[in-house]
Amino acid sequence: MATGASLVRVSSLKLLSSVSHGDDFSSSSKSSSFMGAPLNFLPSYRSRKQKPFHENLVIVSKKISGLEEAMRIRRERELGIVQKVRKRQPLRRGKVSPRLPVPDHIQKPPYVGSSILPEISSEYQMHDSEGIAQMRAACQLAARVLDYAGTLVRPSVTTNEIDKAVHQMIIDAGAYPSPLGYGGFPKSVCTSVNECMCHGIPDSRQLQSGDIINIDVTVYLNGYHGDTSKTYFCGDVSDGMRNLVKVTEECLDRGIAVCKDGASFKKIGKRISEHAEKYGYGVVDRFVGHGVGSVFHSEPLIYHHRNEEPGHMVEGQTFTIETDKKKPLSTAGGEGECVRIKLRVCTI
Repeated sequence: MATGASLVRVSSLKLLSSVSHGDDFSSSSKSSSFMGAPLNFLPSYRSRKQKPFHENLVIVSKKISGLEEAMRIRRERELGIVQKVRKRQPLRRGKVSPRLPVPDHIQKPPYVGSSILPEISSEYQMHDSEGIAQMRAACQLAARVLDYAGTLVRPSVTTNEIDKAVHQMIIDAGAYPSPLGYGGFPKSVCTSVNECMCHGIPDSRQLQSGDIINIDVTVYLNGYHGDTSKTYFCGDVSDGMRNLVKVTEECLDRGIAVCKDGASFKKIGKRISEHAEKYGYGVVDRFVGHGVGSVFHSEPLIYHHRNEEPGHMVEGQTFTIETDKKKPLSTAGGEGECVRIKLRVCTI
């Protein structure tokens, strides 16, 4: 779970005539060539005062240009109809069901029971070998739950159904679903569909073919949070959306490749921005990665855009990289498609 940090076609008909090459067109010429096709002049034309040859060419070219323009307009109207039919409707909030119960014997994080959003801890979370082992266990459980949740993504399934399945799997493993009750959040998983970038609340809305959905799973196991997410395709997803997700995943890989003891945190944002911009995408700077461990959200904050924030990685730290990408509004029909993919990074 992330924390807030505060793109007239002109149709021209090229007249290719031999006149420009110095050829002589006399009145005795019976045919010529225009755009590769023969133009035959009938005898009746010669019985009257004949217009200069180049004027005849202009008349013919205007007729062809007019026909071409009419065909272009018709094509654009047809395409416009297709685009109108295929345009996805904006998200509508569904009904949110009551929060699900958690057995008393399961260990709960300290924020449970309060509706106040916890402040981001200023302390970096450092782990010894035992702490790293606990983090691995929590992250591995979160990854298994996420993989299972991904198998549920298909048209007609509601995000509320996904929430119920995730909730049950987590408590069956003896863990607590970290989002539940965090600052009053009412559900056990975040499900963010289409233009909802992150922290979407599961509800009664059915998934539709063409949707993309980010599922953000965090578990609290033996006193440690394991946090991960992934974006899934529902049914027949457009090539544009698929490319957006693909580039986002590649950005994540480039961000992870930076991580090592002594590396500066700002290199993550630099590498991610460089790759996103190659494909015409922007980086969302409103949300950030964060430290994680026994505390859900802590320093360091990981910025995914270019920045000059100080700080270096130290062996034993755990934090998230959460790549959020969007199409520039000029290439997304004014809507701005977004996607996020997240991975836990443990520097060891």
